[in-house]
Amino acid sequence: MFVDKAKITIKAGDGGDGAVAFHREKYVAAGGPDGGDGGKGGDVIFVADSNLSTLADFRYKRKFEAKKGANGSGGRKYGKAADDLIVKVPVGTLVRDAATGRIMADLSGKEPVIVAKGGKGGWGNKHFATPTRQTPRFAKPGLPGEEFEVTLELKLLADVGLVGYPNVGKSTLISVVSQAKPQIANYHFTTINPTLGVVSMGDGVSFVMADIPGLIEGAADGTGLGHQFLRHVERCRLLVHIVDVSGSEARDPKEDFRVINEELKKFNPELAERPMLVVGNKCDLATDEQIADFKAWVEDQGYQFFPIMAAIRYDVDPLLNQIIEELSKLPPIKVYEPEPMPELDEEAFGEVRITVQDGVYMVEGKWLLRILRGINFDDYDGLSYFERLLQKSGVIDKLREAGCQEGDTVSIYDLEFDFIE
Repeated sequence: MFVDKAKITIKAGDGGDGAVAFHREKYVAAGGPDGGDGGKGGDVIFVADSNLSTLADFRYKRKFEAKKGANGSGGRKYGKAADDLIVKVPVGTLVRDAATGRIMADLSGKEPVIVAKGGKGGWGNKHFATPTRQTPRFAKPGLPGEEFEVTLELKLLADVGLVGYPNVGKSTLISVVSQAKPQIANYHFTTINPTLGVVSMGDGVSFVMADIPGLIEGAADGTGLGHQFLRHVERCRLLVHIVDVSGSEARDPKEDFRVINEELKKFNPELAERPMLVVGNKCDLATDEQIADFKAWVEDQGYQFFPIMAAIRYDVDPLLNQIIEELSKLPPIKVYEPEPMPELDEEAFGEVRITVQDGVYMVEGKWLLRILRGINFDDYDGLSYFERLLQKSGVIDKLREAGCQEGDTVSIYDLEFDFIE
């Protein structure tokens, strides 16, 4: 079964907890704290696998969770970092945040992409020893790993997309120019899945062609099968619009051409600007006058026209040669860039919990984790932004209410600083 959309939950591993321990050794007095740090939680990494062609596997498994890092222990022993979780998807899969629609990754290349980062391990108590606090009896828990509900959306990687009404010869054309073997029959919606084929032109020149099925009037609004597969047209560098120039099904080829172009535009306005070649198929069933009339009408709109008989491969080579020429002038297949997280507004500020351990004010809040992951504290602007955020969110006021005074130590997960009024 061809499945090109799925929703899953991914959870990176939590960091291991830091240890509270003190050095104990014969003849060594006051060995001091020596609790080790926890290990890092496993990341969730997505990898494009060319052996996969559908998202069907994600219909049955919907939660993917990496393991937690090991806890630290005495003797300054660090916990072991957890293994990363590898999730394999078909080439061309987009990963989006289900809540916001933000693109998190585009798996179009060979490089693996970390989509959810594992939490850092918590500090052991050896980090908290100071001249005035020589026996800290606390450590930090590991940070939680990132968790997202994401949608996986497969957009086929093809140089050329074949579009047009059902039963105009798209499947026939791809079957005679490539090794693709789609089902072919003389009725509508014979092809119910997008089909990819590699067209080899010799001398190492080739391109990938996709047969996009199910386009009819109303496809962009969900009519027929087209709404399921229009997304696969979006990456195509060049469109080849196939029309039954003979009107063998009592349809007007000019109206067919107009309707399909309108559906592409409604689905994504950028598709209306995509380079397009027009192919008149079934010329053996058409009169010379029909072919000449349609050719003049199409060329008057600025398109190049190619009359063919796909079933017997008649005059197909001029079309393929023109496709190669057009592709040589076009940019590579579109790759989507990951989108940054939106900045938090006041409505996104959540609750914070403040506890005091050995004079250290520990601040916790899930929304603060998201802030900390996105700030470069070595950058002055980033540091200033974080200070303003603590003021605006009321964290500073809550620290004062808890008794925090100038010079006291404040700890927000893996960030520690002195409180300044």
